Amino acid sequence: MKDWNVVATVHRRGFVRGCELLEELGEVARTDFHNVLVLRARDPLEVPEAVRGWILEDPGVRSVLARVVPVTVTFPFRDAEEFRARAAAAVRCWVPDLLGKAFHVRMHRRGFRGRLRSPEEERRLDELLLGELEARGGPGRIAFEDPDAVIALETVGGRAGLSLWRREALRRYPLLGLD
Repeated sequence: MKDWNVVATVHRRGFVRGCELLEELGEVARTDFHNVLVLRARDPLEVPEAVRGWILEDPGVRSVLARVVPVTVTFPFRDAEEFRARAAAAVRCWVPDLLGKAFHVRMHRRGFRGRLRSPEEERRLDELLLGELEARGGPGRIAFEDPDAVIALETVGGRAGLSLWRREALRRYPLLGLD
């Protein structure tokens, strides 16, 4: 599936049940990566609340779904250079939201092993955002303990998806699993 907007990982032996659950929210597809599913949800921003509801009804859902991360911006890429250019362009849209905030980028990479390294890409985007904030005359800082926001960056093969999550959502939706 090329135009996914949610990446989900399932626990061992949770694949079939994970697919069944997620199919309630849209079209689900397997990936080439172990226990990783992608979903084209009708409304990706409603997915965390739906998952939260499932967990409240049946805490056993946590033994099926490991992480469920909706994204609001997606793009394809062919190589590391294209990935970096497109990821930089994508995160710039959140500069106004990050003015005066503590934040960081968290990347979960599947594929491009040896060509993309999550810590390096996270640091590169953090630094880019700090530079953009400084250029606008606004403060911002990188924080890993109780940040105001986290930018999720998910890759599945040659496709990436990003979303920004504020502190309240990070607390409310633990299956985002961003830290």
